[in-house]
Amino acid sequence: MTQASTWRRAAPDEVLALMELERDANLAALGHVFPGPFPEDDVMARWAIVLDDPTVRVEVVDGPGRLRAVTAYDDSSLRHLFVHPDSWGEGLGREGAVRAMAAGGLGIHLWVLSANRRARRLYEHLGWTPTGQQQESVWPPHPTELEYELGRQGGTSQSPHDRDVPR
Repeated sequence: MTQASTWRRAAPDEVLALMELERDANLAALGHVFPGPFPEDDVMARWAIVLDDPTVRVEVVDGPGRLRAVTAYDDSSLRHLFVHPDSWGEGLGREGAVRAMAAGGLGIHLWVLSANRRARRLYEHLGWTPTGQQQESVWPPHPTELEYELGRQGGTSQSPHDRDVPR
């Protein structure tokens, strides 16, 4: 990563673009975990709710004809972080996570699939640690999600399923 990317606030009419980014990232990273088809309508409905929530900041990086990255966070959690596979390795995941970390500080948490080793390596490199808490993903076939927290080991937090990172 040579320079920071330009992040901007996502617009309410970008639900389709957000779903497409999430779909493309998930199929590339987690296609072995989630059998098809991708739940496009459910994911678009969730993005509409997230974009309408005044406590959540959703930021994106534009690319040619599509979004390259999205980060969604509030004061206590990193809710979503996706990077298009064509942009993997460019530092966008790190940038998105750091934006959430700056907003939330120590104690901010996230949920990540145990099978998402790429994301877990990034979070651990940035100082996130597992709390020991686990939950089942709301998305079939309901794989295990792990809770991570920034800067502290242990502790627990409750996260409604509509707030966790679904994939």
